[in-house]
Amino acid sequence: MMVCVADIPRRSSSRTAKLASIPLGIAGRAAVGFGRRLAGGDRDEIDAEMTAKAAEQLFTVLGELKGGAMKLGQALSVMEAAVPEEFAEPYREALTKLQAEAPPLPAKAVHHMLDQQLGTKWRERFASFDDVPTASASIGQVHRAVWSDGREVAVKVQYPGADEALRADLKTLSRFASLFSTVMPGTDVRAILDELSARTEEELDYRTEADNQRAFSKVFENDPQFKVPRVVASAPKVTVTEWLSATPLSSIITGGTREQRNRAGALLAEFHFSSPARVGLLHSDPHPGNFMLLEDGRLGVIDFGATAAMPDGFPPVLGRMVRLALDERFDELTQLLYDSKFVLPGRTVTDQEIADYLRPFTDPIRTESFHFTRSWLQQAAGVATDFSGPQFRTARTLNLPPEYLSIFRVLLGSVGICAQLDAYAPYMRILTEWLPGFVDE
Repeated sequence: MMVCVADIPRRSSSRTAKLASIPLGIAGRAAVGFGRRLAGGDRDEIDAEMTAKAAEQLFTVLGELKGGAMKLGQALSVMEAAVPEEFAEPYREALTKLQAEAPPLPAKAVHHMLDQQLGTKWRERFASFDDVPTASASIGQVHRAVWSDGREVAVKVQYPGADEALRADLKTLSRFASLFSTVMPGTDVRAILDELSARTEEELDYRTEADNQRAFSKVFENDPQFKVPRVVASAPKVTVTEWLSATPLSSIITGGTREQRNRAGALLAEFHFSSPARVGLLHSDPHPGNFMLLEDGRLGVIDFGATAAMPDGFPPVLGRMVRLALDERFDELTQLLYDSKFVLPGRTVTDQEIADYLRPFTDPIRTESFHFTRSWLQQAAGVATDFSGPQFRTARTLNLPPEYLSIFRVLLGSVGICAQLDAYAPYMRILTEWLPGFVDE
């Protein structure tokens, strides 16, 4: 059932209480499950039931609150394919909803925001405006309209109170970060929250997003592979861009043809690897709601609020690391990890430990075209996050320098979407062409 809200719930106490209910609920269910297991209940069945309920509660609360809460949910959503298959269905359903749905802002509140941002005569700039939103995002919602010159446009309107809610949510969620591992094992929620917090201010000003989108649309104008809509108008809390008619990746994931899934996966990978070199920016919000496939086969890209500046492209040390891992020159790779601060101060790691840890992740570049599947991602993620396994102990010695956090999150998110698509993608060719240091010695 859709619930109308006048704006994002602003009271810090009520938002904190809702967010606190997530880890408390998880802890309560864990205690009940432990008791049932002691009483002789089937462990797997009980664990599956608890996980399903935890997933439902987590994403229901995150979706209701919008703001930073919903943004965390969307950041987690791209790794849905890594969730073990026995738990996957409740995640898949909850996450798919979260990527595209949220309670809408009433028309009166939308009109008030447009009055503030585009002036009280904003209606004269549109030939028509649909009061019913077509999509919801973490801090705003999108309306379909027709600009005065006849162009179909998308109008993104920020929720009133989004700025206060976003800052408060991220602060509150950080306190509970470690408990979310119960629901999304192997996901470093704290690192995601730290990065989201760092980008909060730039995302709240839609003028920054508009500037980012202008840069992308200029570079990809008339591109045979990618389509980025032009910006028509922008203000701090409203943007107007050309409308893009295409099939969302979420629909292709659930019902696309083999050809569509392969094309979408390959183009998504190429977009993320090529953008830093071509635009000097990295689109940093990889979830299926931001990508779509046009009838002519191009990949459409929207939502440039989260974008990382990379004027010199990807750092060459990243490509060098991937090349050394592929060539299994683990002695050189281990030294490079130390030199580049990828090993925590005071910790030690051996060549063999690095080899065992990284080998599953180099699968996509061992063949000309790699088949990304949920089972492959589950296996790779499972080995790295098995608390009792040696790879997990290796992971505890490693560090991700802040300048690499956005890159790794985006590329892992891109891989997660490819696995959801069940796509074949030519990663070797893409890395050879676009990743500095991968070919150059």
